[in-house]
Amino acid sequence: MRGLRAQAVAARIGEIAPRTARFADQWPTDQDVEILPPVRHALAGIGLSYLFSEDAPVLLPYASQLFLAREALVRPSRWEWPRWIPTPARRFRTRQQVAFTDALRPIVHRRRSSGRLGDDMLGQMLRPSPHYGLLPEGAVLDTLPGITVATFETPSRAAGWILLHLARHPRAADRVAAEAASLPADPAATTSTHLGSLRYTQALVSEVLRLYPPSWLLTRRAPRQTQLADYTIDAGSTVLVCPYTAHRDAREYSEPDRFQPERWLDDSGSPAKPGVFLSFGTGPHGCEGAALAMAMLTLLTAQTARRYQLSEPPGPEPSYQVTTLEGLATVGLRLRATLRD
Repeated sequence: MRGLRAQAVAARIGEIAPRTARFADQWPTDQDVEILPPVRHALAGIGLSYLFSEDAPVLLPYASQLFLAREALVRPSRWEWPRWIPTPARRFRTRQQVAFTDALRPIVHRRRSSGRLGDDMLGQMLRPSPHYGLLPEGAVLDTLPGITVATFETPSRAAGWILLHLARHPRAADRVAAEAASLPADPAATTSTHLGSLRYTQALVSEVLRLYPPSWLLTRRAPRQTQLADYTIDAGSTVLVCPYTAHRDAREYSEPDRFQPERWLDDSGSPAKPGVFLSFGTGPHGCEGAALAMAMLTLLTAQTARRYQLSEPPGPEPSYQVTTLEGLATVGLRLRATLRD
């Protein structure tokens, strides 16, 4: 999609950066905080603002409810129900999907009738494509709920792992903080050039995504008979790919279980072969929002480390829970932020 391409994201860094700075500014200091809820709220605000600009506040409550509905689908149950049975969780998800669509429809009508389509993601979708012409309203309304939740659902899981690593690796956090010191005092003045200068921060984000990919299981269906290594995959078969284990393959990564952001800074050792790094998928079905997710996560990491030293409170480690879309989240993660000197 045009609005999610790297060039489009780069042009709007000045809109993304202030919200990541606001998240860091609002973190309560010197107290243990369960961090995933505020992270999710901050990233939801960024994602919806990117997609809908001034219309984002209207849609944010519906997007939050839709997220909760998707999470309810994977809660443990005594029974494994067939997909066609309308369980309470599935009915709840359907209601929230309809509510989001009903809130979005008048926005689409207003923009099209006024001719002021906007320069955001929605505006891009309302403009005719040189290849496909004008998207039908139904296609816009059917596509955007999933895209909306995706802008903060998976990045929130990733952010939990990243912040946990800042707490567990203070030297790496110090290096991120030193790099982030070069960011403009006014976050709105941040550009793609500033983002590009955060090389170590991006390396740290990539390394955490390698070790703890927020989607630990990918599924693909073979449209035709395919030969994969020594195996014959029949047409119609479902292939499961596990980035969590693939990213720990010693044939592709030296010391694969070690947290080593520097591996991404060395051109000779950086994992660049297609299919080696799978946190955003790969090939034609790779995540279209990868550029937006990396921008959000990099700036959130930089702004947080710039202000605080993070630490884990004493007690049991956070539990690891499978969530929607085969996600692996740090449920119950609590961290303490102390202002840097």
